[in-house]
Amino acid sequence: MDSLHWIIPKFTVPTWMDVLVAIIICIVGWLIQRFIIKKIINRLVIFLRNRHRNFQANVLAQFSKAIGYAFMTAVIVLSLSYLIEVPLFTHKSTKNFVLSIMVFFAFKGVYDVLNFYTKQPLQLTSEEDQNVLLPFFLRIGKVLIMIFAMFTIASFWNFNLNGFLTGIGLTGVAVAFGIRDTLAHVFGGMSVALDNPFQIGDWIATEDQKIEGTIEDINLRSTLIQTGDKGLVYVPNSYLVNRPIYNLSRREKRKCEQYLYVAATNEEDTIRSALTAIHKEIYLHANTEKDMIHVYIDEFHYDRYRVLIRFFVATNDTAVMLEVRQEIFFAIRQIVEELSITLAAPEDDEGPRKKK
Repeated sequence: MDSLHWIIPKFTVPTWMDVLVAIIICIVGWLIQRFIIKKIINRLVIFLRNRHRNFQANVLAQFSKAIGYAFMTAVIVLSLSYLIEVPLFTHKSTKNFVLSIMVFFAFKGVYDVLNFYTKQPLQLTSEEDQNVLLPFFLRIGKVLIMIFAMFTIASFWNFNLNGFLTGIGLTGVAVAFGIRDTLAHVFGGMSVALDNPFQIGDWIATEDQKIEGTIEDINLRSTLIQTGDKGLVYVPNSYLVNRPIYNLSRREKRKCEQYLYVAATNEEDTIRSALTAIHKEIYLHANTEKDMIHVYIDEFHYDRYRVLIRFFVATNDTAVMLEVRQEIFFAIRQIVEELSITLAAPEDDEGPRKKK
Protein backbone atom coordinates (compact mmCIF):
# COMPACT_ATOMS: atom_id res chain seq x y z
CA MET A 1 0.00 0.00 0.00
CA ASP A 2 2.85 2.38 0.80
CA SER A 3 4.33 1.72 -2.64
CA LEU A 4 0.98 2.42 -4.33
CA HIS A 5 0.65 5.63 -2.32
CA TRP A 6 4.03 6.70 -3.66
CA ILE A 7 2.95 6.07 -7.25
CA ILE A 8 -0.73 7.07 -6.93
CA PRO A 9 -1.17 9.23 -3.82
CA LYS A 10 -4.97 9.52 -4.00
CA PHE A 11 -6.13 5.94 -4.35
CA THR A 12 -8.81 4.27 -2.25
CA VAL A 13 -8.05 1.15 -0.25
CA PRO A 14 -10.21 -1.59 -1.79
CA THR A 15 -12.65 -3.72 0.15
CA TRP A 16 -13.23 -7.43 -0.35
CA MET A 17 -16.32 -6.58 -2.37
CA ASP A 18 -14.21 -4.36 -4.64
CA VAL A 19 -11.75 -7.21 -5.13
CA LEU A 20 -14.60 -9.59 -6.03
CA VAL A 21 -16.04 -7.14 -8.55
CA ALA A 22 -12.61 -6.60 -10.13
CA ILE A 23 -12.19 -10.37 -10.49
CA ILE A 24 -15.65 -10.64 -12.05
CA ILE A 25 -14.74 -7.88 -14.54
CA CYS A 26 -11.63 -9.84 -15.57
CA ILE A 27 -13.58 -13.09 -15.95
CA VAL A 28 -16.33 -11.42 -17.99
CA GLY A 29 -13.70 -9.72 -20.15
CA TRP A 30 -11.96 -13.06 -20.77
CA LEU A 31 -15.28 -14.69 -21.72
CA ILE A 32 -16.04 -11.84 -24.13
CA GLN A 33 -12.59 -12.13 -25.68
CA ARG A 34 -12.72 -15.94 -25.88
CA PHE A 35 -16.26 -16.53 -27.10
CA ILE A 36 -17.27 -13.29 -28.82
CA ILE A 37 -14.28 -11.34 -30.17
CA LYS A 38 -12.35 -14.44 -31.23
CA LYS A 39 -15.44 -15.96 -32.88
CA ILE A 40 -16.15 -12.71 -34.75
CA ILE A 41 -12.56 -12.52 -36.04
CA ASN A 42 -12.63 -16.17 -37.16
CA ARG A 43 -15.90 -15.67 -39.02
CA LEU A 44 -14.54 -12.53 -40.69
CA VAL A 45 -11.44 -14.46 -41.79
CA ILE A 46 -13.63 -17.21 -43.30
CA PHE A 47 -15.83 -14.58 -44.97
CA LEU A 48 -12.81 -12.86 -46.55
CA ARG A 49 -11.34 -16.17 -47.75
CA ASN A 50 -14.63 -17.11 -49.36
CA ARG A 51 -14.51 -13.77 -51.18
CA HIS A 52 -10.95 -14.60 -52.34
CA ARG A 53 -9.48 -11.74 -50.30
CA ASN A 54 -6.64 -13.82 -48.93
CA PHE A 55 -4.35 -10.92 -48.06
CA GLN A 56 -6.97 -9.22 -45.85
CA ALA A 57 -7.86 -12.58 -44.30
CA ASN A 58 -4.22 -13.37 -43.48
CA VAL A 59 -3.65 -9.92 -41.98
CA LEU A 60 -6.74 -10.22 -39.76
CA ALA A 61 -5.82 -13.76 -38.72
CA GLN A 62 -2.30 -12.69 -37.70
CA PHE A 63 -3.64 -9.64 -35.85
CA SER A 64 -6.10 -11.76 -33.85
CA LYS A 65 -3.63 -12.61 -31.07
CA ALA A 66 -2.51 -8.99 -30.68
CA ILE A 67 -6.16 -7.86 -30.58
CA GLY A 68 -6.92 -10.44 -27.88
CA TYR A 69 -3.91 -9.41 -25.78
CA ALA A 70 -4.74 -5.71 -26.13
CA PHE A 71 -8.37 -6.30 -25.13
CA MET A 72 -7.41 -8.30 -22.05
CA THR A 73 -4.88 -5.63 -21.07
CA ALA A 74 -7.64 -3.02 -21.29
CA VAL A 75 -9.93 -5.23 -19.17
CA ILE A 76 -7.26 -5.68 -16.48
CA VAL A 77 -6.52 -1.93 -16.39
CA LEU A 78 -10.29 -1.26 -16.16
CA SER A 79 -10.66 -3.71 -13.24
CA LEU A 80 -7.70 -2.15 -11.43
CA SER A 81 -9.16 1.31 -12.01
CA TYR A 82 -12.39 0.17 -10.36
CA LEU A 83 -10.46 -1.55 -7.58
CA ILE A 84 -8.56 1.57 -6.45
CA GLU A 85 -11.05 4.12 -7.82
CA VAL A 86 -8.40 5.84 -9.95
CA PRO A 87 -8.73 6.12 -13.78
CA LEU A 88 -5.46 4.43 -14.79
CA PHE A 89 -6.10 5.15 -18.48
CA THR A 90 -5.73 8.89 -17.88
CA HIS A 91 -3.75 9.15 -14.65
CA LYS A 92 -0.44 10.92 -15.24
CA SER A 93 1.55 8.19 -13.43
CA THR A 94 0.09 5.25 -15.40
CA LYS A 95 -1.26 6.51 -18.73
CA ASN A 96 2.15 6.29 -20.44
CA PHE A 97 2.56 2.72 -19.23
CA VAL A 98 -0.89 1.69 -20.49
CA LEU A 99 -0.35 3.50 -23.78
CA SER A 100 3.05 1.82 -24.22
CA ILE A 101 1.47 -1.62 -23.81
CA MET A 102 -1.25 -0.84 -26.36
CA VAL A 103 1.29 0.46 -28.87
CA PHE A 104 3.41 -2.63 -28.29
CA PHE A 105 0.52 -4.94 -29.17
CA ALA A 106 -0.27 -2.86 -32.27
CA PHE A 107 3.29 -3.25 -33.54
CA LYS A 108 3.24 -6.90 -32.54
CA GLY A 109 0.30 -7.42 -34.89
CA VAL A 110 2.27 -5.91 -37.77
CA TYR A 111 5.31 -8.01 -36.82
CA ASP A 112 3.21 -11.19 -36.83
CA VAL A 113 1.92 -10.37 -40.33
CA LEU A 114 5.47 -9.87 -41.65
CA ASN A 115 6.63 -13.04 -39.89
CA PHE A 116 3.80 -15.03 -41.50
CA TYR A 117 4.71 -13.87 -45.00
CA THR A 118 8.42 -14.39 -44.32
CA LYS A 119 7.72 -18.09 -43.86
CA GLN A 120 5.24 -18.22 -46.77
CA PRO A 121 6.32 -15.49 -49.22
CA LEU A 122 4.51 -16.92 -52.25
CA GLN A 123 1.13 -16.20 -50.63
CA LEU A 124 1.90 -12.50 -51.01
CA THR A 125 2.29 -12.71 -54.81
CA SER A 126 -0.01 -13.59 -57.68
CA GLU A 127 0.65 -16.47 -60.03
CA GLU A 128 1.89 -14.03 -62.68
CA ASP A 129 4.32 -12.33 -60.31
CA GLN A 130 6.13 -15.09 -58.44
CA ASN A 131 9.60 -13.91 -59.41
CA VAL A 132 9.61 -11.07 -56.86
CA LEU A 133 12.16 -11.68 -54.11
CA LEU A 134 10.24 -11.09 -50.86
CA PRO A 135 11.86 -12.90 -47.90
CA PHE A 136 14.82 -10.50 -47.74
CA PHE A 137 12.62 -7.38 -47.66
CA LEU A 138 10.20 -8.95 -45.18
CA ARG A 139 13.06 -9.64 -42.76
CA ILE A 140 14.24 -6.05 -43.09
CA GLY A 141 10.66 -4.94 -42.42
CA LYS A 142 10.55 -7.00 -39.21
CA VAL A 143 13.72 -5.31 -37.96
CA LEU A 144 12.42 -1.84 -38.86
CA ILE A 145 9.11 -2.51 -37.10
CA MET A 146 10.92 -3.43 -33.88
CA ILE A 147 13.12 -0.33 -34.08
CA PHE A 148 10.16 1.95 -34.83
CA ALA A 149 8.16 0.42 -31.96
CA MET A 150 11.07 1.01 -29.57
CA PHE A 151 11.40 4.65 -30.60
CA THR A 152 7.64 5.23 -30.44
CA ILE A 153 7.36 3.83 -26.91
CA ALA A 154 10.48 5.73 -25.83
CA SER A 155 8.91 8.99 -27.01
CA PHE A 156 6.01 8.52 -24.54
CA TRP A 157 8.52 8.63 -21.68
CA ASN A 158 10.32 11.76 -22.98
CA PHE A 159 13.43 9.75 -23.73
CA ASN A 160 16.19 11.85 -25.33
CA LEU A 161 16.21 10.26 -28.78
CA ASN A 162 18.60 12.85 -30.24
CA GLY A 163 21.31 12.00 -27.74
CA PHE A 164 20.66 8.30 -28.19
CA LEU A 165 20.91 8.51 -31.99
CA THR A 166 24.08 10.60 -31.73
CA GLY A 167 25.64 7.97 -29.50
CA ILE A 168 24.56 5.25 -31.91
CA GLY A 169 26.15 7.17 -34.79
CA LEU A 170 29.48 7.60 -33.01
CA THR A 171 29.70 4.00 -31.88
CA GLY A 172 28.40 2.74 -35.23
CA VAL A 173 31.49 4.00 -37.03
CA ALA A 174 33.77 2.09 -34.67
CA VAL A 175 31.64 -1.04 -34.77
CA ALA A 176 31.48 -0.95 -38.58
CA PHE A 177 35.21 -1.61 -38.81
CA GLY A 178 34.84 -4.68 -36.63
CA ILE A 179 31.93 -6.14 -38.56
CA ARG A 180 32.88 -5.05 -42.07
CA ASP A 181 32.75 -8.64 -43.34
CA THR A 182 29.21 -9.05 -42.00
CA LEU A 183 28.23 -5.70 -43.53
CA ALA A 184 29.64 -6.88 -46.87
CA HIS A 185 27.35 -9.92 -46.67
CA VAL A 186 24.36 -7.73 -45.74
CA PHE A 187 24.95 -5.33 -48.63
CA GLY A 188 25.50 -8.36 -50.83
CA GLY A 189 22.07 -9.56 -49.77
CA MET A 190 20.63 -6.17 -50.69
CA SER A 191 22.23 -6.45 -54.12
CA VAL A 192 20.72 -9.91 -54.54
CA ALA A 193 17.34 -8.53 -53.55
CA LEU A 194 17.52 -5.56 -55.93
CA ASP A 195 18.96 -7.46 -58.92
CA ASN A 196 16.63 -10.44 -58.35
CA PRO A 197 18.86 -13.01 -60.12
CA PHE A 198 17.01 -15.89 -58.46
CA GLN A 199 14.21 -16.66 -56.05
CA ILE A 200 13.37 -19.41 -53.58
CA GLY A 201 13.00 -22.69 -55.45
CA ASP A 202 15.36 -21.80 -58.31
CA TRP A 203 18.19 -24.14 -59.29
CA ILE A 204 21.43 -22.18 -59.61
CA ALA A 205 25.12 -22.86 -60.17
CA THR A 206 28.25 -20.74 -59.85
CA GLU A 207 30.60 -20.33 -62.80
CA ASP A 208 33.26 -22.57 -61.20
CA GLN A 209 30.61 -25.27 -60.47
CA LYS A 210 31.71 -25.36 -56.84
CA ILE A 211 28.17 -24.61 -55.69
CA GLU A 212 25.08 -25.97 -57.41
CA GLY A 213 21.65 -26.57 -55.94
CA THR A 214 18.19 -25.24 -55.14
CA ILE A 215 17.60 -21.97 -53.27
CA GLU A 216 15.91 -22.77 -49.94
CA ASP A 217 16.05 -19.40 -48.18
CA ILE A 218 17.49 -15.89 -48.56
CA ASN A 219 18.24 -13.84 -45.44
CA LEU A 220 20.23 -10.78 -44.49
CA ARG A 221 23.65 -12.41 -44.33
CA SER A 222 23.56 -15.61 -46.33
CA THR A 223 21.62 -17.74 -48.80
CA LEU A 224 20.66 -21.31 -47.98
CA ILE A 225 21.20 -23.74 -50.88
CA GLN A 226 20.25 -27.41 -50.96
CA THR A 227 22.71 -29.36 -53.08
CA GLY A 228 21.96 -32.39 -55.23
CA ASP A 229 22.97 -34.79 -52.44
CA LYS A 230 20.43 -33.12 -50.09
CA GLY A 231 23.11 -31.23 -48.19
CA LEU A 232 22.46 -27.69 -46.97
CA VAL A 233 25.06 -25.01 -47.72
CA TYR A 234 24.99 -21.53 -46.16
CA VAL A 235 26.63 -19.28 -48.76
CA PRO A 236 27.56 -15.68 -47.77
CA ASN A 237 25.71 -13.19 -49.97
CA SER A 238 28.92 -11.35 -50.84
CA TYR A 239 30.27 -14.58 -52.36
CA LEU A 240 27.27 -14.88 -54.68
CA VAL A 241 27.35 -11.20 -55.66
CA ASN A 242 31.00 -11.31 -56.74
CA ARG A 243 30.65 -14.37 -59.00
CA PRO A 244 28.71 -15.13 -62.16
CA ILE A 245 25.56 -17.08 -61.27
CA TYR A 246 23.71 -19.34 -63.70
CA ASN A 247 19.98 -19.59 -62.98
CA LEU A 248 19.40 -23.03 -64.41
CA SER A 249 15.68 -22.98 -63.59
CA ARG A 250 15.03 -20.29 -66.19
CA ARG A 251 16.51 -22.20 -69.09
CA GLU A 252 14.14 -23.10 -71.89
CA LYS A 253 16.50 -25.45 -73.72
CA ARG A 254 19.68 -27.43 -73.10
CA LYS A 255 22.79 -27.50 -75.24
CA CYS A 256 24.37 -30.79 -76.34
CA GLU A 257 27.85 -30.63 -77.80
CA GLN A 258 30.14 -33.44 -78.90
CA TYR A 259 33.27 -33.81 -81.04
CA LEU A 260 33.74 -36.60 -83.57
CA TYR A 261 37.28 -37.29 -84.82
CA VAL A 262 37.39 -38.63 -88.39
CA ALA A 263 40.52 -39.99 -90.06
CA ALA A 264 41.79 -37.95 -93.00
CA THR A 265 42.00 -41.12 -95.10
CA ASN A 266 38.20 -41.13 -95.56
CA GLU A 267 36.85 -39.97 -98.90
CA GLU A 268 35.52 -36.41 -98.92
CA ASP A 269 32.15 -37.50 -100.37
CA THR A 270 31.78 -40.13 -97.67
CA ILE A 271 32.45 -37.58 -94.92
CA ARG A 272 29.99 -35.10 -96.46
CA SER A 273 27.34 -37.83 -96.69
CA ALA A 274 27.91 -38.72 -93.03
CA LEU A 275 27.62 -35.08 -91.91
CA THR A 276 24.41 -34.64 -93.90
CA ALA A 277 22.94 -37.85 -92.46
CA ILE A 278 23.82 -36.81 -88.89
CA HIS A 279 22.27 -33.36 -89.43
CA LYS A 280 19.10 -34.96 -90.80
CA GLU A 281 18.89 -37.39 -87.88
CA ILE A 282 19.12 -34.54 -85.36
CA TYR A 283 16.59 -32.44 -87.29
CA LEU A 284 14.01 -35.23 -87.44
CA HIS A 285 14.13 -35.91 -83.70
CA ALA A 286 10.93 -34.68 -82.02
CA ASN A 287 12.66 -32.97 -79.05
CA THR A 288 15.44 -31.04 -80.78
CA GLU A 289 15.45 -27.35 -81.72
CA LYS A 290 15.27 -27.10 -85.51
CA ASP A 291 16.75 -23.62 -85.94
CA MET A 292 20.19 -24.30 -84.45
CA ILE A 293 21.93 -27.51 -85.52
CA HIS A 294 25.67 -27.51 -86.21
CA VAL A 295 27.37 -30.50 -87.83
CA TYR A 296 30.59 -29.21 -89.40
CA ILE A 297 34.32 -29.83 -89.52
CA ASP A 298 35.84 -27.14 -87.32
CA GLU A 299 39.48 -28.34 -87.13
CA PHE A 300 41.86 -30.03 -89.56
CA HIS A 301 45.02 -31.95 -88.65
CA TYR A 302 47.41 -33.84 -90.90
CA ASP A 303 45.80 -37.20 -90.04
CA ARG A 304 42.26 -36.35 -88.92
CA TYR A 305 39.34 -33.94 -88.96
CA ARG A 306 37.49 -32.75 -85.91
CA VAL A 307 33.72 -32.63 -86.45
CA LEU A 308 31.63 -30.38 -84.20
CA ILE A 309 28.16 -31.76 -83.42
CA ARG A 310 26.04 -29.20 -81.58
CA PHE A 311 22.29 -29.11 -81.08
CA PHE A 312 19.73 -27.99 -78.48
CA VAL A 313 17.02 -29.98 -76.74
CA ALA A 314 13.75 -28.17 -75.98
CA THR A 315 13.65 -28.98 -72.27
CA ASN A 316 15.12 -28.00 -68.92
CA ASP A 317 14.88 -31.54 -67.58
CA THR A 318 18.33 -33.13 -67.37
CA ALA A 319 16.96 -36.66 -67.70
CA VAL A 320 15.08 -35.79 -70.91
CA MET A 321 18.15 -34.05 -72.34
CA LEU A 322 20.38 -37.05 -71.61
CA GLU A 323 17.87 -39.44 -73.16
CA VAL A 324 17.68 -37.37 -76.37
CA ARG A 325 21.47 -37.08 -76.56
CA GLN A 326 21.82 -40.82 -76.07
CA GLU A 327 19.39 -41.53 -78.95
CA ILE A 328 21.30 -39.13 -81.22
CA PHE A 329 24.64 -40.75 -80.35
CA PHE A 330 23.31 -44.22 -81.15
CA ALA A 331 22.05 -42.88 -84.48
CA ILE A 332 25.50 -41.35 -85.21
CA ARG A 333 27.19 -44.66 -84.50
CA GLN A 334 24.84 -46.42 -86.91
CA ILE A 335 25.60 -43.85 -89.64
CA VAL A 336 29.35 -44.24 -89.09
CA GLU A 337 29.08 -48.01 -89.38
CA GLU A 338 26.84 -47.93 -92.46
CA LEU A 339 29.22 -45.60 -94.33
CA SER A 340 32.34 -47.39 -93.05
CA ILE A 341 33.80 -44.17 -91.67
CA THR A 342 37.27 -44.54 -90.15
CA LEU A 343 37.42 -42.71 -86.82
CA ALA A 344 40.55 -41.24 -85.29
CA ALA A 345 41.46 -40.87 -81.67
CA PRO A 346 41.82 -37.35 -80.27
CA GLU A 347 45.44 -38.10 -79.36
CA ASP A 348 47.98 -38.65 -82.15
CA ASP A 349 49.74 -41.50 -80.40
CA GLU A 350 46.63 -43.69 -80.35
CA GLY A 351 46.46 -43.74 -84.15
CA PRO A 352 43.39 -44.11 -86.36
CA ARG A 353 40.86 -46.89 -85.94
CA LYS A 354 38.09 -48.06 -88.23
CA LYS A 355 34.52 -48.70 -87.22
CA LYS A 356 33.16 -51.79 -88.98
